[in-house]
Amino acid sequence: MMILKKIEELGDEEIQGLLYRQVGIQDMLQSVDEIIKGVASRGDLALAQYTERFDGANLANFRVEDSEIDAAYDLVDGDLLDSLAFAAENIAAFHDEQREKDIWMTEIAPGITVGQKIVPIDSVGAYVPGGRATYPSSALMTVIPAKVADVPRVVVCTPPAPDGTIPPLTLVAADMAGADEIYKLGGVQAIAAMAFGTESIVPVEKIVGPGNAYVTAAKLLVRNTVEIDFPAGPSEVLIIADETAHPDVLAADMIAQLEHDPASISVLVTIDEALARAVAGEIDEQALSAERREIVEQGLQRSAILIASGLEDAVSFANDFAPEHLEIVVRDGMDLLKGIRHAGSIFIGPHTPVAAGDYASGTNHVLPTSGWARVFSGLNVDHFVKKITVQSLSPEGLDSLSETIISLSEAEGLPGHAESVRRRLEKLG
Repeated sequence: MMILKKIEELGDEEIQGLLYRQVGIQDMLQSVDEIIKGVASRGDLALAQYTERFDGANLANFRVEDSEIDAAYDLVDGDLLDSLAFAAENIAAFHDEQREKDIWMTEIAPGITVGQKIVPIDSVGAYVPGGRATYPSSALMTVIPAKVADVPRVVVCTPPAPDGTIPPLTLVAADMAGADEIYKLGGVQAIAAMAFGTESIVPVEKIVGPGNAYVTAAKLLVRNTVEIDFPAGPSEVLIIADETAHPDVLAADMIAQLEHDPASISVLVTIDEALARAVAGEIDEQALSAERREIVEQGLQRSAILIASGLEDAVSFANDFAPEHLEIVVRDGMDLLKGIRHAGSIFIGPHTPVAAGDYASGTNHVLPTSGWARVFSGLNVDHFVKKITVQSLSPEGLDSLSETIISLSEAEGLPGHAESVRRRLEKLG
């Protein structure tokens, strides 16, 4: 049953359940570690064994051939190809706006010029999940920003079907996004292959992309070898709404989020008790006809409808919750935006569903969950680049800094640093 309470009336256990959502990987770490070590030590042989065991596919070659990609385009409906291309165009346009200058220099004082050079990571692995659904959108979201950042090598891994094929739409999306290599690999073994490499797969320097708890556990365990984007758990939405919102629309948004996974969560925080009750009624009705009803009903056990004393109270709870997705459906949403500090992605106004960001508006849907939005940003161009500082001093600039450098370096017990400055000053006379 869903909670229908005022925020101040929530018990400690209810608050804990809502605010401290765990990814839930502790119990699987040992088995995940064994798979990772198996791939690291036995390479392709281990990949073949794990792929047959977990995906039911008997594969001799993991890399997707060009002919398979060409065939995939023929298998996808033309209108669907157009939709995919439109989404890809918007995603590329949004992420292109995130790009900074490749290099900039500025003189902050006479003779002291400093700056920054932005360099893309050499190689990135993008995990595109399969399983309960096909996720071509995740191929677009992970590969396109990497290519906008000019990453020279982007590898995609995605689980095969038992017959050894990849859904045509996923293949087309990965190719359309600009993937350089696509592999029929899923789960922990895919993460291990990208991290350590095998006879047929060259390792990458960073792994990004969503996945289930096993994939998340694997990403965390290989982090000493490669960098990752961020930990992620089940999908979630928090909605702040007032009396201007439509109950049936809010209910539909909450159910949409719950159909991802049985562990997904949807929370409505409203200042209007009548709206809260109307939404609860709509959810009961809409859940009955939901195509993924069993999954939705499991998610409803974790979800909540809460009544806030005012919008300030609602914003405060939202910041404590730090949701993956935050919808703001109030009279003046832009004004409320000022108070939001923790969220993966924000959707403002009655006409802006989370689904827009999932597929077509251009913003990225690979986002931190389980409260990680307190410290992590959603996937963006910065995840695929390094920022290198640059500096250049004129004689005047060195002279102006010399006293500070010498005094601080000697205070730290590093006289060689001071000497490196003195020798230059001597040559300058």
